[in-house]
Amino acid sequence: MKRTIIQYLKHLGLTLLVLIPALILFGLSIGATLNYGDQDNAGNWHDDGPYVFYENDSTLTVHYVQGNRDDGFSVQQESSGAGATVPCYYPYDSSSFEVTLQTDFATPAATYNDGEPIFAISDIEGNYRAFRNFLIVHGVVDQDLNWTFGKGHLVLVGDFVDRGAYVTQLLWLMYRLDGQAKDSGGHLHFIIGNHELKNMHGDFGSAAHKYFRVASFLDRQQYELCGPNSLIGRWMQSKNAIEVINGHLFVHGGISPDLTDTDLDLETMNTVLRDNYRRAYFPKADEEDYRALLSGRWGPCWYRGYFKEDLSDEEVARGLAKFGARDVVVGHTLQSKVRTYFNGQVIAIDVKHPSDHEKRWPKGSSEALLIDGEDYFRLLEDGDRKLLKQ
Repeated sequence: MKRTIIQYLKHLGLTLLVLIPALILFGLSIGATLNYGDQDNAGNWHDDGPYVFYENDSTLTVHYVQGNRDDGFSVQQESSGAGATVPCYYPYDSSSFEVTLQTDFATPAATYNDGEPIFAISDIEGNYRAFRNFLIVHGVVDQDLNWTFGKGHLVLVGDFVDRGAYVTQLLWLMYRLDGQAKDSGGHLHFIIGNHELKNMHGDFGSAAHKYFRVASFLDRQQYELCGPNSLIGRWMQSKNAIEVINGHLFVHGGISPDLTDTDLDLETMNTVLRDNYRRAYFPKADEEDYRALLSGRWGPCWYRGYFKEDLSDEEVARGLAKFGARDVVVGHTLQSKVRTYFNGQVIAIDVKHPSDHEKRWPKGSSEALLIDGEDYFRLLEDGDRKLLKQ
């Protein structure tokens, strides 16, 4: 009996020795992480903000969260107007930067042809510090968070909101750089992803619980944080979901064959998508012409077919030809590193970035894509760059 038990335990031990590493490798392959606590100071929300809303056509109200969990929270509020400069605080490390409030949001162009370099990154998911540090180390901004990328294109390929606890700071940094890039002859392109759509729809199921509480402090509902009466919400609503820059197509999810087969051109697609940013994607019966575009499965902000379907090189090429593009850069579907598919026609750049507020294993490592003329580079967190084979 004793010998039987020992043999059973040996077999169990050997099984676990094989099974546990296999499960770990499988988890890593699909981007799973082990979260084992919060970063130090992650609960510091004092001076969190600004949260800016329209009081009327000419007056804005600027709000900051004050206090802590032990003593309770309050809100500091003041009136302001377009052209005013307000601070944006990052309580985690007590840093800040200033933002000039502008309320005139012109719809950006959808096509650019200037030969300038392109820096593309996606799926930051509220991790402000990871984004800030990555831009600094690669020379897109300086230590004071001022634009240093000249006439280049900084392309943010969707899903910068949700999950992380510093979405507010991240969006305001993007907003700041949008203005600074224009002043330098460059461009910040905020390509709308499915999580930006979810937020504009009022679906905050993936948001950090912090923002449910912040909305309560402000005596508002959570959907109002980026709603049509929010300054940052109106700015987000002005952005495109699909753009072609120097012959490269940028879209968060991808271009499905269903969308390729429509007669819709780039400008029409963006117009229809913007018109529906605040309406959940359930097309009506009389919207057959836009069904593939507005679909939560086949639409450009949601599509995963490059990685989940048995597509041919020819099918992908047809989608690119529709927009006159040589390749497409996408986020949305997690990768272990920036890489190419379909003989270089698809470049996937969604990686697991380090978390600002969670302790997790593996911690993740940011990557991005640089296109400079005919050269493609995989950019690494330590500032290194590696030639990306097509």
